[in-house]
Amino acid sequence: MSASLAGVRLLVSAGPTYEDIDPVRFLGNRSSGKMGFAIAAGAAERGAEVVLVAGPVHMATPAGVTRIDVRSAAQMHDAVMARLGMVDAPCDAYIGAAAVADFTPRAASANKLKKQPGQDTLVLELVKTRDILADVAAHASRPRLVVGFAAETDNVAGYARGKLERKGVDLICANRVGVPGGGFESDDNALLVIDQDGERALGPASKTMLAGELLDIVAGCLSMQGAG
Repeated sequence: MSASLAGVRLLVSAGPTYEDIDPVRFLGNRSSGKMGFAIAAGAAERGAEVVLVAGPVHMATPAGVTRIDVRSAAQMHDAVMARLGMVDAPCDAYIGAAAVADFTPRAASANKLKKQPGQDTLVLELVKTRDILADVAAHASRPRLVVGFAAETDNVAGYARGKLERKGVDLICANRVGVPGGGFESDDNALLVIDQDGERALGPASKTMLAGELLDIVAGCLSMQGAG
């Protein structure tokens, strides 16, 4: 039987971000948003009050979920911080399943960048984006539980544990990308859920099933906090 999340206020981010270069081109990634949407849908089915901040994806809004659409990393940061700032309805948990750009062009061109005669290279100056996960963990209205995701191509557990420590979150869900049958664009995946006490492997399984298993862990963590 699935663990109930009745009365829990959950904030989820999902999908990619697009960082504009000019009116035609952007920097993006392969995130489909499937994992984050599955989490939002599963949590709503369990009775949670869910706000989903979604990057540019073509997916239907899950039943019972409040959706906020954004495009860029800056817009996603603003939307997440605005929800955390609603002190009359504090979030109990945040699950950052979005694949947020680490860098964005310093300035997007107002006009399409044209290839010039004799031009063989194009140099873009990129600047670091705001770190949404770290900012949530350090927020004055920090949720009781902060969960991040880490998509890695190698040393999955090592990099994920470093992210857990560096950003001050409670759980990191790590997965290997760039492999057949899993990762961003697949309907299936496998997760390694890491906290201060150890790690737990989930899957391989459908992202819907993985979302359910993760939500069981989230419900257990919140229940333990309440009992404490």
